[in-house]
Amino acid sequence: MSQVVIITGVGKRLGFNLAKSLLQDGYQVVGTYRTEYTTLDELRSLGAQLHHVDFYDQSQVDDFIQCLESAYPTIRAIIHNASDWMPDPNWQDSNQALEVMHRMMTIHAAIPYRINLAMQHQLRECGHADIIHIGDYVTEKGSKKHIAYAASKAAMNNLTLSFASLLAPEVKVNSISPALLKFNPGDGEDYKEKAKDKALLPREAGFEEVIEGVKMLFNSRFMTGRNLHFDGGRHLK
Repeated sequence: MSQVVIITGVGKRLGFNLAKSLLQDGYQVVGTYRTEYTTLDELRSLGAQLHHVDFYDQSQVDDFIQCLESAYPTIRAIIHNASDWMPDPNWQDSNQALEVMHRMMTIHAAIPYRINLAMQHQLRECGHADIIHIGDYVTEKGSKKHIAYAASKAAMNNLTLSFASLLAPEVKVNSISPALLKFNPGDGEDYKEKAKDKALLPREAGFEEVIEGVKMLFNSRFMTGRNLHFDGGRHLK
C-alpha cells in the first residue's frame, strides 16, 4: 500500500512535528513550506521531499499539483495543515477587509478544495486513504477579532462533509479542530494564564495530541465526515 503522505505547511510547530513523527513511522512525507526555516533541514535529513510553495501564487500551486500528479500514482493521505492568521482590519477600509477575507479563504478553503479535487484519483487508487483538514476550535463560537479567519476555517470543515460524501468508500475525510496546543517562546505569563483559563483543562495540549489524532484516523476504518475536537473543554466554559 502507498505510504506517501502529503502535508502542507511543515516549516514549524504542528506541521514540523507531525511530519517528523510520520517520517519516523516509515511514511514517505511530501511537505510544503513558504518560508525556509532551519527545522526543514532536519526533515530533509529524515528523507522528506519538500517543496517551496506560496499558496497565494496560483502558478506555484499549479506547478505543485502537476508535480504530485506525475510523481505519485497513489497517495496514502493528504493533511491540510498550512494556515495563516490575519486580524480583521478597520471596518472602514473595505479594500483591506476584502483582501483579508480573500487570503483567509484561499489558504484554508480554496487550496484544500483544489488539491483534493486534483488528487482524488491517486487517493482512490490507494484503496484506504485519508484526507485530514486541520481546523480550529474557533469555528464553534466565532471570533470578534478574527472573523475572516474563523469563517474560512468553518468553510474548511464543510469541505470535510462534501469530500467525505464524494470520495467514499475508498477515502475517509475528517477534520481535527484544536485550540491551544503550544505557546510561542515570546508569550508572556499573563497571556498564558488567561489563555489556559479559557478551558476546563487549563494547560497546553501539546502537538502530540493532534499527532495521535492523525494516527488514530489513519488506523480507523469506520470514521469519515467527522470532526475531532481537541479544545480542553473550552466550549463548556
